[in-house]
Amino acid sequence: MLCPDNTSKGASIMANHLNFDNRLDIERFLKDNCSISEIGRLLNRHKSTISREITLRSSISMKGCYGRNYNACIYRYDCDLTNICKECRYDNKHDKFCKFCSYCNNNCEYFKEDICDKLSSSPYVCNGCDNRNKCTLTKKIYSAKLAQEDYENMLVESRTGIEITPEEVKKIDGIIKPLIDNGHSIHHIHSNNKGSIMVCERTLYNYIDNQILSTKNIDLPRKVRYRPRKKIKMGYKVDKECLGGRRYDDYLEFIEKNKDISIVQMDTVEGKKGGKVLLTIHFIDSSFMLMLLRDANDSKSVTAWFEWIYNAVGKNEFKRLFPVILTDNGSEFSDPNRIERIQDEDKLTSVFFCYPYSSFLKPEIENNHELIRRVIPKGKSMDGLTQTDITLLMSHINSYTRKKLNDHSPFDSFSQRYGFKLINALGIKKIDPNDVILKPSLIFK
Repeated sequence: MLCPDNTSKGASIMANHLNFDNRLDIERFLKDNCSISEIGRLLNRHKSTISREITLRSSISMKGCYGRNYNACIYRYDCDLTNICKECRYDNKHDKFCKFCSYCNNNCEYFKEDICDKLSSSPYVCNGCDNRNKCTLTKKIYSAKLAQEDYENMLVESRTGIEITPEEVKKIDGIIKPLIDNGHSIHHIHSNNKGSIMVCERTLYNYIDNQILSTKNIDLPRKVRYRPRKKIKMGYKVDKECLGGRRYDDYLEFIEKNKDISIVQMDTVEGKKGGKVLLTIHFIDSSFMLMLLRDANDSKSVTAWFEWIYNAVGKNEFKRLFPVILTDNGSEFSDPNRIERIQDEDKLTSVFFCYPYSSFLKPEIENNHELIRRVIPKGKSMDGLTQTDITLLMSHINSYTRKKLNDHSPFDSFSQRYGFKLINALGIKKIDPNDVILKPSLIFK
């Protein structure tokens, strides 16, 4: 069987926005005197993207060079004027020539700026200039750090009051725009795509009002206007209708009636905000953890993986593996009915939710996430990874011996209890204990 398609490595490369690593590369290539076309080829970007980045985010430097003050006057070599500005008159150097002063350019009536010819031709910056350390003219410098700060400030200003990343905007817009063009209403679109659009209908209208999406109010056949309301911090992210009979108190009651039942915990591990994420499923009795890559943190991708597992192992084995599932209140778990009743079957499992902001209620899976973070640090993008990479990580983590298992590995404990059907379906392998690697180098080359 094949896993859901998460193998696209081009997503991060072809993203619309440059990241800090891209900007560091641009700065380095400019220093090496690479042309804009060459930089575009090296970064797999169109040359116009690189040109706009350099033009818009370069900074002006009005500094001199070693041993010489800033002076951009075209007459600076032959000038014999003295004491033009206040600074020159009162610095106890009455014979100071203005060509050695960094202030006189602003006060001299004869000043005419000398602009370097290199700034009028590509790449329009001084990064790779051999004379940069000898030049007293106005310089234009591309700095990756300053460019990234400018980009982040632009995002803050353009997304003020909107809690969404550019990647999420692109995803939602890709769903809504074609349907709007076909004459659908926002209500119709939202009602039939809840698993992919992880915001409410009102929020979609707010995005359109604030021009976050490419859809405009004029594109809507009937515009419903809402009164602005104060933002209220919600304890639960999932739909409250999902919580009926699935709250943590219901879970405790269920466990009390089924004391010998095996408990499975479920959670999400994020990398870079708005990018690919992991669905983690932890079997407490064996400390065995499944790690399943998802392109987006939505409920549709969660149910897709459970349907995949169901098809891989069959109905009876699925019920044996997942008698009860405990998870948190993330919006990606807002469709528990699709997990409990796959393909409209009878109830296969029972899903329960912890109290809001209470990750301590499922400590086993949270502790096991520490092993994942050794390889995928918090904030590290997983966009370039595939399920094959995650399966390799899964093999190493589940081959890591645990004291609580009498120095056995989760792989051994799980296979002895449940067999190899799920293990083989996912392609998990047993790694020799001395060959286990829990470093980023395992999957990030």
